[in-house]
Amino acid sequence: MKAKELRELNVDELRQKEKDFAGELFNLKFQLATNQLSNAMKVVQVKRDIARVKTMIREKELHRQ
Repeated sequence: MKAKELRELNVDELRQKEKDFAGELFNLKFQLATNQLSNAMKVVQVKRDIARVKTMIREKELHRQ
């Protein structure tokens, strides 16, 4: 997910996205462990998406103050 798209969301929506990505990461790690994952780079992409979401949440929290 692009940072531009994330900036349009509010904090509650970003937190929901973070939960969604965390669930997806869990499933991907499980598939990786059982050798069912065809593209291991997907794990890296989801981790980066989680980091982007956390960064956007932090930016929005700092702007509120």
